Amino acid sequence: MSRRTERIASTMQRQLQTVLARGLQDPRIKGMVTLTRIRVTEDLTTAVISVSVYPAKSESATIHGLRAASGFLRRELARSMAIKKLPQLQFELDSSLKREAGVLAALDRVRAERQARESSDDPGAALDASPDDPQTTPTPDGTDQERPA
Repeated sequence: MSRRTERIASTMQRQLQTVLARGLQDPRIKGMVTLTRIRVTEDLTTAVISVSVYPAKSESATIHGLRAASGFLRRELARSMAIKKLPQLQFELDSSLKREAGVLAALDRVRAERQARESSDDPGAALDASPDDPQTTPTPDGTDQERPA
C-alpha cells in the first residue's frame, strides 16, 4: 500500500469505528464489532474491511447487517472525509483474533502441564522442608528428622 492509501485506510477505520460506536438501526448488528483492518486498493475503488464480532453466535447476522448498511456507512464516511473518490465498502469476517486466543489458551495449557510434570518429577522438592515446617526437626548434621505425630 502506498502512503496515501494507508492514510485513507487509517482515517476510514477511525471514522467507521466512531459511527459503529454510535450504533446502527439494523437489529442484525449485535455484540461487540471491532474493525481489525482496512485494505484499500491503489485505485481507490474498493476498501475491504475486516471485522471481528463477539459473541461468535452473532457473526453471520452482523456481517449481513454491515453489508446491507454499507451504503449508509459510505455516505457517513463521505461527510467526514475530504476525498473525491470514496471506495466501495466490502465487509469480511476476521477470525484471526479467535485463532490467536485459541493459540494462547493452548500455550497456557502446555505451560500448566509442564509445571505439573516438573513438580511431580522432582519428588525431593515435596519432601524438602523448611525449619518452620512443624512435621520435621533439623538435626545437627543438617538433615531433617520427622517428629512423631
